[in-house]
Amino acid sequence: MSADYFSVLISFAGGLGLFLYGMNIMASGLQKAAGSKMKKLLEILTKNKFLGVLIGAFVTAIIQSSSATTVMVVGFVNASLMTLRQAVGIIMGANIGTTATSWIVSSAEWAEYLKPEVLAPIAVAVGAAMLIFSKRNNIKQIGEIIVGFGILFIGIEMMTNGVEPLSHSPVFKDIFRELGENPILGVLAGAVVTAIIQSSSASVGILQSLAFSGLVTWNSAIYIIMGQNIGTCVTAMLSGIGASKNAKGAAYIHLLFNVIGSVFFSILAYLFFAFVNTDIGNTPINLLEISIAHTGFNIANTVIMYPFSNTLVKIAEKISVRGKAVDDESEPVHLDDRIMETPAFAIQNCMREIVRMAYMAYDNFRFSVDAILNKNEEKIAKVLKREKSIDKLQKAITQYMVKLCSTNINEGEKNTVMSLFHTVNDIERIGDHSENIVELAQFMIQENIRFSNMAYDEMQKICGECIECVENSVKALENVDIEKAELVVKGEATIDYMEKEFRAKHIERLAKLECDTTTGVAFLDTLTNIERISDHALNVVQGILKRK
Repeated sequence: MSADYFSVLISFAGGLGLFLYGMNIMASGLQKAAGSKMKKLLEILTKNKFLGVLIGAFVTAIIQSSSATTVMVVGFVNASLMTLRQAVGIIMGANIGTTATSWIVSSAEWAEYLKPEVLAPIAVAVGAAMLIFSKRNNIKQIGEIIVGFGILFIGIEMMTNGVEPLSHSPVFKDIFRELGENPILGVLAGAVVTAIIQSSSASVGILQSLAFSGLVTWNSAIYIIMGQNIGTCVTAMLSGIGASKNAKGAAYIHLLFNVIGSVFFSILAYLFFAFVNTDIGNTPINLLEISIAHTGFNIANTVIMYPFSNTLVKIAEKISVRGKAVDDESEPVHLDDRIMETPAFAIQNCMREIVRMAYMAYDNFRFSVDAILNKNEEKIAKVLKREKSIDKLQKAITQYMVKLCSTNINEGEKNTVMSLFHTVNDIERIGDHSENIVELAQFMIQENIRFSNMAYDEMQKICGECIECVENSVKALENVDIEKAELVVKGEATIDYMEKEFRAKHIERLAKLECDTTTGVAFLDTLTNIERISDHALNVVQGILKRK
């Protein structure tokens, strides 16, 4: 490789790195600023598929990648947050939203004052000042967006300046001429480059930087754009590995939508360049024309395919192989790393998983009460088995929340996650105390002892009160129900009073030799566990009570 080509490569690679980094910073800042709004917008799609298209376009324009949006959709479907029929609209809209970056790049042509060499230094300076000197989070987020915007433009300028010497190279002109004359090669080139860098926005930016030097012809650009839409599916397909059948279906919808559209429009483009206008194909294309072609294709593809969206869903359901089935209740149902791209949703699904764990702990407590009162060995076995599942689930949820804390979550979201750490631990402790109770039940069976009639009645009474207390805490957690939370407060106070009263009465019975010592120990230890379970139920609702 000659020294000139080596310099071109170094300059282009550096520019590409800055372009991708700037795009990532800008997307990160936009996500922080709009995270909760994106959550509300995505919730709307459950009501209207067409709104799903619009919202998919908007969200993708914010995060600058249709691949990232589709990966999130795969995660949403895998975590039972949406159905395939709800997902198809977002996937279609994502292809439109991804064209936003190409318009930013082409602004160097259609807006004189937005040229990289003019705008980039100003954007970086203003954004950096906001990041360094402001103490308000919302100002810092805006600063982060502006800095990313500036770095993105610096990257564009480096790429375009780097490839400028290639405009005089017959070799590169011949390459693009060949790509334009051979649709398969053009589509393949676009697909491979996009699959490697895993961003159609970035690959279109590369194409525009080459077009700036006059290297790219109309026909080569069109075929490469078609290939870019196919290559962007690779990320979603990889994310579907190991996911549920429906999640795989979401990845297949993305693939079908892009492949069918790209093949159809590639054939139309070939017929147009070969028979309708034979001259335009070999004419150099500029940045603005690439943006128009890119956007026009994605809008046209969505308009044509939208009426067949249900058919796409049916085909995807048929070709998607059976995904993993969650038979083991210790396996998380609602957690998925792909959702972390939208922290507001990840937190929401964390709460759904915690509620699922809470119901498991609640069931275990009910079974432990049956075990201690009725010496039910079947319930003892169920409690011991489920307790292992609760422990395993607690670990999975905790690890997920640790990862969530390292993402771009704002201060309010971080406080919510920290509160959930305590909630998970309290629920797990309810499970532990239920296990303690069944171990006492096992002891009573082995020793062939039972509570006296008075002790049995007291135990039945406090257990009934505690079951209601735990049930109210779980429902309060599930529905953010302040009334249920207040019932837990009252229930916990009642249980504290009952525990003290029944403990004193039982000690009195022991002193009068109305109960034997072995049974007395089992009774008092059970009372202790019951009272502590009510304490943890109260802890679970403390966060809800603070919202009053």
